[in-house]
Amino acid sequence: MIVVGASPVPHAEILAVAGEVLKEQGYDLQVKEFTDYVQPNLTLENKELDANYFQHKPYLDDFNKKNNTHLVSIAAIHYEPLGIYPGKTKSLSSLPDGATIAVPNDSTNEARALILLEANGIITLKKGAGFNATVKDIDKNTKNVQIKELEAAQIARSLPDVNLAVINGNYAIEAGLDVVKDTLAKEEKNSISATTYANILVVRKGDENREDIKALITALKSDAVKKFIEEKYKGSVIPVD
Repeated sequence: MIVVGASPVPHAEILAVAGEVLKEQGYDLQVKEFTDYVQPNLTLENKELDANYFQHKPYLDDFNKKNNTHLVSIAAIHYEPLGIYPGKTKSLSSLPDGATIAVPNDSTNEARALILLEANGIITLKKGAGFNATVKDIDKNTKNVQIKELEAAQIARSLPDVNLAVINGNYAIEAGLDVVKDTLAKEEKNSISATTYANILVVRKGDENREDIKALITALKSDAVKKFIEEKYKGSVIPVD
């Protein structure tokens, strides 16, 4: 039995397909779903899971540093483009002065959101801020936008109350949003964010070479899983080659 912690969408859905592949290799897969970004890592560290699948490496690195955990990335599986979604404002060109824009409040995803806003001319960040950017690194803000930091899982619900919102791919899918059709702008596949923020399979340090874990990686990178991702999510989730 391989026990993996995952966000419900798309991670648990992808794991369900990988589980069918694993059965052919003699392994049973159990998926435990989590709706936040903290408990899956703590539960893995406490040896209640064999692996987890919900996060990207910058988040993992930050989590390990802040929580003294010993978790490692062993494979990049897919990428979820971060998107700017319309709330009260329906286009970037009509963004009013003083508009409120919701972004994720965890440090890595906030930086990613700010970089996307900068790429679309809404703000300018201080030179060199990069993937460590926070609201304090906003250098130019000609529209006087107000950045509202919210828990990533709550942002989609905030859309009626803000002008724009930058939403993580998995939470956008859960909210019934389409990253291809509904976004005003999104991270592109060839962007630096696409490689930096690929979603990863994570285990405790020392478990990297377990045979069952190797089989799990092979299953998640199988043609069956790639086909499922492409057909099910239609651009909202993109397999990593």
